[in-house]
Amino acid sequence: MSATPNDSPLPQGAVPLPDWGVIRATGTDARSFLHGQLTQDTLHLEPGRARLAGYCSPKGRLLASFVIWTEAASGDMLLACSADLLPATLKRLSMFVLRAKCKLGDASAALPLHGWAGSDVPGAQPWQVTEGAAGTALRLPDAAGQRRALWLGAAPPVQEALAPEGWQWLEVMSAVPRIVAATVEQFVPQMINLEAVGGVNFQKGCYPGQEVVARSQYRGTLKRRAFLVRSEAALQPGQEVFDAADPEQPAGMVVMAAAPAGLPAVALVELKTAAAEGRLSAVSPEGPRLTVLPLPYDLPTEV
Repeated sequence: MSATPNDSPLPQGAVPLPDWGVIRATGTDARSFLHGQLTQDTLHLEPGRARLAGYCSPKGRLLASFVIWTEAASGDMLLACSADLLPATLKRLSMFVLRAKCKLGDASAALPLHGWAGSDVPGAQPWQVTEGAAGTALRLPDAAGQRRALWLGAAPPVQEALAPEGWQWLEVMSAVPRIVAATVEQFVPQMINLEAVGGVNFQKGCYPGQEVVARSQYRGTLKRRAFLVRSEAALQPGQEVFDAADPEQPAGMVVMAAAPAGLPAVALVELKTAAAEGRLSAVSPEGPRLTVLPLPYDLPTEV
């Protein structure tokens, strides 16, 4: 089942993203410091490439998720994340810098982000970073067949304005998870498919929560995953999901959601895998019905 009516055009254009922010990491030890804190390998991050990364608690629960890349001119590491959790994340990361030659700061005001969607989005493949005089484009995975990018700097070179809800809809349809304040410490990375979209490197060294994340990967089949759903009503991150077969307790939680005018309400929900074939609802057992849609990527069949 498709989430897009045949007569509904896909959202396109550009929109400011005040719900995103940017952390700048400077200093000779910036890469090695972040390598020891995040789920991603930052020591070998190639020029012109971005990657996903998670920041976990010692219990392996995600405190934040990032799009990370290296600024060509300065060599600094830049980490884009949800603005509503940036201050707490920055404070916590800074606590562990200690003697490392690394300085962390909030660069959101100096480096505003825009969302850009449409056929004119630069970058031959996802996670390519294209830098120019006017700004920097970070190509994101397509959503419902639409090209997308994060644009760093002044407004991108596109005339058409994109509604914030339209960008959010594309973000949900990409099924690439983003942690927000309402979902902090709710998920181990695999519960929201972060490793399936390249956000976890299992060959790198230790980081907070690494043992829990590795154990989830290698000991038995995962019992929870993220699923794309269509909803009868607009939802919000952090709301609970219920399965009619076991209505006494939640079966999952909304990770991201969007409901723009002219397009169906959709959400990325974390869910018990056994409940994915059930009769699902959100907020309460009697709440809006949810219909599972195909993910735009494959999940590992065995872990």
